[in-house]
Amino acid sequence: MTSVIGANIKRLREEREWSQARLARETCRVAGISGDPVGRQEISRWETGKRTPREWLPFLAAALGVSVDALRTPQAPAEPPLPTLADFLPEGEPLSPLQARTGRRVGMGQVDALQQRVHGLRLADDVLAGGDLIRPALRELRSAVKLYREGSHTSEVGRQLLRQIGELAQIAGWIASDAGQHEEAERIYRLGISAARQAEDHTLAGNIAGSLAYQFSNTGRESEGLTLAQAALNDAGSDAPPKARALYLDRVAWAHTKARGIENGQQAMRALGEAGQALSEDSPGTESPAYLYWVDAGELRVMESRVYTELHRPLRAVPLLREVLSGYDATHTREMALYLSWLAVALADANEPEEAAGVAERVASLGTDTPSERVAERVRVILGRLQDYADVPEVAALLAKHQTA
Repeated sequence: MTSVIGANIKRLREEREWSQARLARETCRVAGISGDPVGRQEISRWETGKRTPREWLPFLAAALGVSVDALRTPQAPAEPPLPTLADFLPEGEPLSPLQARTGRRVGMGQVDALQQRVHGLRLADDVLAGGDLIRPALRELRSAVKLYREGSHTSEVGRQLLRQIGELAQIAGWIASDAGQHEEAERIYRLGISAARQAEDHTLAGNIAGSLAYQFSNTGRESEGLTLAQAALNDAGSDAPPKARALYLDRVAWAHTKARGIENGQQAMRALGEAGQALSEDSPGTESPAYLYWVDAGELRVMESRVYTELHRPLRAVPLLREVLSGYDATHTREMALYLSWLAVALADANEPEEAAGVAERVASLGTDTPSERVAERVRVILGRLQDYADVPEVAALLAKHQTA
């Protein structure tokens, strides 16, 4: 159970937006001690009440700029605090380095090689589905974690390794989710959030958290999805790159949409507007992480059209979806199937069952050769939506062909 001192240490550290590793370094600096007698793990134990700082308490207080009494005095929050990404970290310390490292010395060359493999996996996900990529993705992630935990490296190399583990966890979690392995995906995402936060990369942490929030929203955990999407946006802060903020706001919009309710629909549309504004601030001179290469105006239109579809506003959804699909790369089979699935539902809502059935047939055909649980679920959604038009010949033929399968 967290002690009063531990709760105060955590509160004051988070007020300063410091990581546990940063507080450990500042404490050692104030104490005038070189090396790492206090590390991130020790800060974690103090915050959770597993250990008491004792002789380190004056140095902690000085590092945080408060008195020792301030650390000992219970604090009663005026209102429940907003959830943060720290609330979604995995239990234990899966990324803690081994005490006796037996692996080889790791340098920036290995980090650069890992970065290239992570980017290659991300590009492969553009054209292949989760069922095709889940095994190599998990092998790569296990190998990267082992390299970090068992290899010896400088603090900077360690930080860069953690950043790559975070990026790898984001794409591996996405792949696992696409393969229908949602529990595995959640574990991977939480590992990635931990890695990104230890690397003090708040933009990456927000990206991973947004991916997990998206999974929650799509798998019956809408309340958790909304909470996490908002936490990702809040934690990243206003200094996040424009593309990153646009993506976070896109996730918030979708989370509100899936949470239902009139107020949620209004909040979804507001978040979409803010996402567009954030993206408009991007420019050739603005630095963005390489993994956000796919975030552009077209992707925002896709999300906007999906929100309209989910809110049963087909007159807005159908033109947007047609526009997006008219210029979409046909080699991205999974995304093509998913976007067509939204068009099929919107056409059904627009009382155009014959055309909806034709689009649904294309989705089902693309899904046959795409080992993606996302596509399979969308086929089930379309067939369920078209039940209302079972007396229409085109729909009846579609249902007879696909519903048993």
